[in-house]
Amino acid sequence: MLSSSHEALHRIFQEDPGLFARAVRGLGVSFPPPVSASPLPTDLTETRPMERRVDTLLRMDTGDGEFILAVESQGKRAPDKPASWAYYLSHLYAKYGVPPVLLVVCADRSTAAWAARQVDIGPPQWPSLTLRPLVLGPDSLPVIASPDEAARDIPLTVLSAALHRRDPDADAILNALAKALKGLSAEDEDTAGIFIELTEQGLGKTPAADLWRYLMAVDLSFFQSETAQRLRAEGRDEGRDEGRIEGRTDDILRLLDGRGIEMSAEERERIAGCRDLDTLDVWFTRAITATSAAEVLGSGEAV
Repeated sequence: MLSSSHEALHRIFQEDPGLFARAVRGLGVSFPPPVSASPLPTDLTETRPMERRVDTLLRMDTGDGEFILAVESQGKRAPDKPASWAYYLSHLYAKYGVPPVLLVVCADRSTAAWAARQVDIGPPQWPSLTLRPLVLGPDSLPVIASPDEAARDIPLTVLSAALHRRDPDADAILNALAKALKGLSAEDEDTAGIFIELTEQGLGKTPAADLWRYLMAVDLSFFQSETAQRLRAEGRDEGRDEGRIEGRTDDILRLLDGRGIEMSAEERERIAGCRDLDTLDVWFTRAITATSAAEVLGSGEAV
């Protein structure tokens, strides 16, 4: 005996699964009749703890209402991510009853293009859910290369630097950002320290990070935050190492030229381009007595 009309309206599909395809024809949607149908447990409660974490979650109140902003930082393509993102949004809407928005931030153009795809969840005749992330990537955020523009929105400039960290424009953005931070008052040093650290983290292990350390050592030398002082120290260390390397390569080239040892353009370039100080020291010692550039560099030796 059915206990209510509620029960009848869904139990009937258990009795005749093919009813679904027949019933929705009136909606203009065509599904093939099932060859078979298997009942699944109806309890969707998680039976074991499952960790699901969004990177940043904010409840945003605006003049037009409120929404929940879920921010995900995505470094590479991940086939299982769209399903996780759909789960996040559904869970947030069920929990808070507030419309959710998903923002995916990618510093890689290929990943940004992948993340921006609309994902339909469900059969092609009638997708029940559509995932539409907002995606910020290098091509969707402007290059902020003017110190005045950077000063008007320092957080946006930090994000611009992070997203363009592998682009030729990165140097201009960082120079503009350094000048904008330099214009902050002493009272803003704590705030500036946060943006200095976020910039460092956002640049990762790229050549732009080396420039940022240099700018910290020169343009922003007055900031006393822990991050600023560490970056300055790293910049000074790198500067000293670079100076020793340049000096040693000059010594080797001048020594070989002075001894009349002929060098091909490739050999000269190899010496000038070496950045390993230990290798350069070995080459310098050899150059004192070597009779050829090949003898200095070592036959078949990897550098």
